[in-house]
Amino acid sequence: MAKQSSDINEIDTLPRIKRLIPSNILCFSHLRWDFVFQRPQHLLTRFAKIFNVYFMEEPIFENIAAPFLSKSTREENLWVLIPHLPEGLSQQKIIDIQEDLVNKFLKQENLNDFAFWYYTPMALEYSEKLKPAMIIYDCMDELSAFKFAPAAIKELEKKLFTKADVVFTGGYSLYEAKQHEHSNIFPFPSSIDKQHFEKARTYKKAPNDQNDIGRPRIGFFGVIDERFDIELIRVMAEKRPDWQFILIGPVVKIDPATLPQRENIHYKGSKTYLELPEYLSGWDIALIPFLLNESTRFISPTKTPEYLAAGIPVVSSPIKDVVRPYGDKALVRIAETPDEFIAAIDEELIKPKEEWIKNVDEFLLQNSWDLTCAKMLHQVEATMEQIRKREKITISTI
Repeated sequence: MAKQSSDINEIDTLPRIKRLIPSNILCFSHLRWDFVFQRPQHLLTRFAKIFNVYFMEEPIFENIAAPFLSKSTREENLWVLIPHLPEGLSQQKIIDIQEDLVNKFLKQENLNDFAFWYYTPMALEYSEKLKPAMIIYDCMDELSAFKFAPAAIKELEKKLFTKADVVFTGGYSLYEAKQHEHSNIFPFPSSIDKQHFEKARTYKKAPNDQNDIGRPRIGFFGVIDERFDIELIRVMAEKRPDWQFILIGPVVKIDPATLPQRENIHYKGSKTYLELPEYLSGWDIALIPFLLNESTRFISPTKTPEYLAAGIPVVSSPIKDVVRPYGDKALVRIAETPDEFIAAIDEELIKPKEEWIKNVDEFLLQNSWDLTCAKMLHQVEATMEQIRKREKITISTI
């Protein structure tokens, strides 16, 4: 990963941060750390420069006699925790065992020196009895709208809103939908590791599995799931057989057999975060081909600024948090039907890029994960100050 800017280091030099905020973050996540490098990884790798970060994943079910919690290092001050559970357990037993594993993990720890950071409200089923110094909910998506979402997630999110000391949202549209649920809530839309993706502008050679593909190359990277507009890709590939569609990412929650198969559609599977700029360097257009449905209503695709930092023109379906601000500022072309996508791509392929690149770079100047982390920490610090004040008032009235 590219070297970080000085924002986090500057915060780290403030003694009051170390004194006021707990030294440990225990994060409860529905995402696997090693799956796709996205918002949680961007934030928590940076927080690990200041705190001890423990990333708790959902359980893995195995043919084992007894449950256990594995702990593995990803980088300095950052560990991944995975509950390993026997197969065939009831739902209540799964909750009870996870509660026991977390309690054992924290047994020798001072909970007053922990902040709990939630990405999934489902983790409340086994963690709600614990009393850390503070609770943070980073509401990155409307998880209840996703395919196969647990039935209890809406009620548990309501409970998490009542317990959380501060709430962040993954975009402005999600903030607008949730702002009345909490009095201390702030929007933090998708950000960018600009230096990392700018490498795509200078790579001279494409990766071996892309080098022999013709041009123009129309690319996408990300998870291919129920949000992905399969029919859009199918129609564009049929109407423009001379265009080459490169799709990078795992196929999840949909049947791979439903994906269109043509000579000009190239599925490249998963690539590492470090590899992405090299693939982007050989693309002519980048796509955000998402359906408009409940699962995409509040998303703020991280790939939007990543594509832009790579210097690749972007055509997107009218996702609200892409239209505003990227479409409104003419940084991203917005299209809805296959014919609109094709027309937009045709225009972008021949349009001069100099003025557009200048506007992109100006916009991205104030858009970085480092800056997002710094602003989040400011809100965490302010919240912790309020918690301490309340505690003093309570003690003084006893």
